Amino acid sequence: MDYKNYYEILGVEKNASVEDVKRAYRKLAKKYHPDKNPGNKQAEETFKEINEANEVLSDPEKKARYDQISNSYSSYQQSGGKPGSFWENYNGGNYGGGARVNVNDLGDIFGEMGGFSDFFRTFFSGGGDPRTSASRQGTRRQTVQPRQPANYQQELTISLYEAYHGTTRRIQIGGTEKEAKIPAGSKTGTKVIFKGIGPKNETGQQGNLYLNIKVADDNRFTRKGDDLYVKKQVDLFSAVLGGETEVETMTGNVLLNIPAGTQPGQVFRLGKKGMPKLKQKDSFGDLFVTINVEIPKNLSDEQKELFNKLKKSK
Repeated sequence: MDYKNYYEILGVEKNASVEDVKRAYRKLAKKYHPDKNPGNKQAEETFKEINEANEVLSDPEKKARYDQISNSYSSYQQSGGKPGSFWENYNGGNYGGGARVNVNDLGDIFGEMGGFSDFFRTFFSGGGDPRTSASRQGTRRQTVQPRQPANYQQELTISLYEAYHGTTRRIQIGGTEKEAKIPAGSKTGTKVIFKGIGPKNETGQQGNLYLNIKVADDNRFTRKGDDLYVKKQVDLFSAVLGGETEVETMTGNVLLNIPAGTQPGQVFRLGKKGMPKLKQKDSFGDLFVTINVEIPKNLSDEQKELFNKLKKSK
């Protein structure tokens, strides 16, 4: 069984943050994704490796387990041990002749998340005793675990309008096209899981597709959680005397009452005119409208005279 250097696979340092790991993974996944490299077996294997590395290093608990294994392996190598025999004698961070291996507690660390290499299946996917893996030497009977189905992660960018109303996309994976439904209220960081969409393994099981949603910036609204923010410009006379102005919302324009004496920067709240709350039926955030007052630049003589009279009457 070969040791897997997940840090080297993703090109990150050992002290890399979770965000650093995810950023490196997204960059490599985009480059080696099977859809961009049809028929390229080397790209497919690389894609599997970076998925495997991301599964371990992006989770603090699994990363800690991996670092423990890596430190033990490094110490074993420095002591002059032969790489092939390390896995026969590994025992939770200790190694020595004839030591019994017990990794049963690692069996369910990933649950349905698929792995690819012997190393991953042994230590992170319930592969069992490493002495019965492909790297075991001698005449003992080998235990071959079926390869778990591959899971894929893919970033999907949608507009704010699509995030409000929900949308569908056609997804290509493993030569199969599927319709992906994105729920209303999705935000950047929302994960949408589609089960049984990936390639099958030798037992006929299919992996899952994990869509990482990213909502693009909108040139009209700013989103904060489930609330929306918009700026509205009104003329000086409406601000001073009061009036009405149309405000754009995600479902059409509404009339906003501007009371007399409205100040620049004043904020009005339109209840339930924000984003729908994910998985909460008929529940919405609010829309906050910030008023910008337009100061006239070119006044007629008559208008200037009126303003002077107002100034003197203060």
